[in-house]
Amino acid sequence: MSIGSLALQDTAADSGRGVLESRLTRLDRADFARDVWARTPLLTRAASDFSDLFSPDAVDELISRRGLRTPFLRVAKNGTTLPDSSFTSSGGVGATITDQLDDTALWRAFADGATLVLQALQRTWQPLTDFTSRLSTELGHPVQANAYVTPPQNRGFDDHYDVHDVFVLQIAGTKRWVIHEPVHPDPLRDQPWTDHRAAVAEAARGEAAIDTLLEPGDVLYLPRGWLHAAEAQGEVSVHLTLGVHNVTRHALAEHLVQAALAQLRDDPAMRASLPLGVDAPDDASALVHELAFVRERLAAALTTSDPAPRFHRARRSQGRPEPMGPLSQLAAVQGLAADTPVRLRGALAARLDGRRLHTRAGWLDFADPELAQVRRLLDGGEHRTGDLGQDLVVRLLRAGVVVPAAT
Repeated sequence: MSIGSLALQDTAADSGRGVLESRLTRLDRADFARDVWARTPLLTRAASDFSDLFSPDAVDELISRRGLRTPFLRVAKNGTTLPDSSFTSSGGVGATITDQLDDTALWRAFADGATLVLQALQRTWQPLTDFTSRLSTELGHPVQANAYVTPPQNRGFDDHYDVHDVFVLQIAGTKRWVIHEPVHPDPLRDQPWTDHRAAVAEAARGEAAIDTLLEPGDVLYLPRGWLHAAEAQGEVSVHLTLGVHNVTRHALAEHLVQAALAQLRDDPAMRASLPLGVDAPDDASALVHELAFVRERLAAALTTSDPAPRFHRARRSQGRPEPMGPLSQLAAVQGLAADTPVRLRGALAARLDGRRLHTRAGWLDFADPELAQVRRLLDGGEHRTGDLGQDLVVRLLRAGVVVPAAT
């Protein structure tokens, strides 16, 4: 694929649409899902002004003033990741930890050409907490945010592929990206590029599928498995990588098998011991017979098992709910009145199953008369406490399921 064949977009933020369309691609969710998702790279020129999300000043703030610890930062140079001990030190008086970031050591490494990688920014930088939560909701897959800060004419990593999809948002400076087609399409989480090191190196010597320069405001989407290497040009480059941790059919199959095995625990025949001598080297017939029996029972269980509860539980565990302050939450409980507006806490992945509400904050059971109010709450928007019932709202506030709505 040449750079000329990529879809180049002239984009601007539009708060009336989802962040996928308004900030990243200029494609609505349906078009992105049909034409791009998990299929092909997409380059979007001038997608947005990302200064509200991240900046060089944010890099300095996080490294020098926030008291970050590993693994919230790693350092790489010429394809090698440096040991944590080379850029961490004691937190000083009152902090008995020994792995806080050492800004002096990091400055020296950076001045010597190392790339600084700020990891899991969705946990440490509020604008990205909100943005990744919205994007994850739109995609239906978990999203994390890393920042890569590279000195001029340097690159942190050699050609490699990621085991997750990425949106690359250029924040400051320029960076040249050289991209090759996959040698191992759609790799799973436990299939890193190092398993195919020789094939990756050989492919990287061939003609690039994409060779382009990203400038501030540009966005590049890469499906997992696409080979890439990037090098900063004449000034410091800062870019964000939004990593989409794809939920795969293989993962769904794992949940199905686990559900089937759980069902077979209640089958007395499956709990029975194997006969003596089943592993005799001179008689394989006993093992063949046992395998045939187990396959038959397992196949039947796979047909009737429901993996949905395990799937949804795993999906909830892969994200975090909207941040919630304990002091403001207590003030809401203490000051609750009939006209107090409340709303469902964001990013809860709430799901009502019968009378039980499953969320990332835990689960709650409700009486039948309460279910109508709970369903109203799940539909979104703000609700007056008096309309939902004050006792119910107090319970939901204490459980961290609802929060006071902005007035």
